[in-house]
Amino acid sequence: MSQKYKARGIILKGSSIKENDRLVTILTPEYGLIRAVAPGAKKHKSSLRGRTQLFVINDLLIIRGKSLDKLIQADTVYTYPGLSKDLGKLASAQYLAELALSLAVDEQPQPELYELLNEHLRRIESCDRNESIYPYLSQAVFHLTAIAGLSPQVFNCYLTQTEIEPNMTTFAWEVGFSFEGGGILDLQAFQAARAKDRTNRDEDLEARYNNRLPKINYRLGGLELDLLQQLNRNGLPSLENYSDTDLEIAWIRVERILREYIQYHTGKTIRSANLVDNLYVEF
Repeated sequence: MSQKYKARGIILKGSSIKENDRLVTILTPEYGLIRAVAPGAKKHKSSLRGRTQLFVINDLLIIRGKSLDKLIQADTVYTYPGLSKDLGKLASAQYLAELALSLAVDEQPQPELYELLNEHLRRIESCDRNESIYPYLSQAVFHLTAIAGLSPQVFNCYLTQTEIEPNMTTFAWEVGFSFEGGGILDLQAFQAARAKDRTNRDEDLEARYNNRLPKINYRLGGLELDLLQQLNRNGLPSLENYSDTDLEIAWIRVERILREYIQYHTGKTIRSANLVDNLYVEF
């Protein structure tokens, strides 16, 4: 890469550095994550001031530095004005920004992540304020983790690899979900495997450790599994046979499961999620 280079990118993070400078983290399709100093960006008359705010997309001219690059020019090509006008939407966008930052790689092309993040930011910006935000967040998390190779297994039991279909007729039917195991599991298969494990007391400690069963973190009902299995589609699931309250409760659980799942696998907390919960959860 030459000393001076161009890129198009979206500002995902910013902080003050020195008196008038701003340190920004930018997601670009060409180079993945870029961290650069925007000199004088905190000055009121600086051309970089508004262009280095969160979720602004710019065509950038950057100089390569020894430790940090330097942003010397930014021409805005797109903004998300609807996000800053609504605290709930802004918090949801920050949630996705944190997720993207945890999944992105420095100085490697990330075109799919870049395009998909912007697609879901547009969906959040355009959603009705009376709509639940949790379906949008759930699908965004699922899509973003899928292109990073971290999406959970939601169609087959990770123990037996047999397909599991949502059971909507049996009362209290449930399926397990394990972060460590990487997805859903048949609870009967899990109980059988655990019973077998208890009988193998003659195994040495190393073998028993290698064969140990992952922890079940959640138990899902039929509706929750149905929602999970439809998240890989382009659009949101359309379910008309459930009350708004039942759907909202299910979506909140699905989002929480996916959030905790990706936090488990990345080792990074999505801090904005707490603000989203405070703004949207009513029961």
